[in-house]
Amino acid sequence: MARKAWPVHLILSVAALLIASPLLFALIKATQAGQQVVGPSLLPGTAFFQNLGSVWTSAGLGRYMLNSLLVTVTVTFGKTVLSVLAALAFVYFRFPLKGLVFALVLFTLMLPTELLIIALFDLVSGTFKWADSSAAIIVPFLASATGVFLFRQHFMNIPHSLADAARMDGAGPLTFLTRVLVPMSWNTIGAMAVIQFVYVWDQYLWPLVIMQSDDKQVVQVGLRRLIDVGGQTDWGAVMAGAIVTVVPPLVVFTVLQEQFSRGFALGQDK
Repeated sequence: MARKAWPVHLILSVAALLIASPLLFALIKATQAGQQVVGPSLLPGTAFFQNLGSVWTSAGLGRYMLNSLLVTVTVTFGKTVLSVLAALAFVYFRFPLKGLVFALVLFTLMLPTELLIIALFDLVSGTFKWADSSAAIIVPFLASATGVFLFRQHFMNIPHSLADAARMDGAGPLTFLTRVLVPMSWNTIGAMAVIQFVYVWDQYLWPLVIMQSDDKQVVQVGLRRLIDVGGQTDWGAVMAGAIVTVVPPLVVFTVLQEQFSRGFALGQDK
């Protein structure tokens, strides 16, 4: 059996190496300085902490990362709560046109952000006057069709007899949610948290459009501003900054990887 499996292991190893090669390249270049960065050398240098210190202090990467962290944690928490409440309504409540409303929710999955960005910009900056504020990069991301679908599928796999028993005991919808559904849904909640954390952390286009103040900008846009157009870009510092920005999503995925894997086993016991 082991002999038959080695070709598969070899293919998977090569695929993993190819996928990781951009990150490995950035890590090597982050340790180099001066002309060595733009040269063909792939030997690690000794200037990583020098590059990191430069981008962290003079370029303000620490401030950008703090802004992104606050926005990402807020959106992830708010989006998870709203998705759970919406899924609760779709599974355990009866209201007119429920199927049509859910179909409209799923339809929004087909609409990319780029298609909606002009209308969203007019709404946020014109109607609500939120341009260049934290609300502009938090509120538009609080609703999630993906989250609603994920939790709805999970709740549908939980026996409805539990809801009937809770109702007979006098438990209201929120009591049933907090004492029964949430304890049974930690894997799905973890999967949702990983997806949304990475998604919000990687946002670039919308913050670039709606935010003007540099001190309120997120890390992806801030990292792009380290690249001088037509000037002398310190690529070692840029690569060091890129490596550091990968750390928060990587930590979140590492901590919640078990919940992430189990959260998508919608047809199995969790």
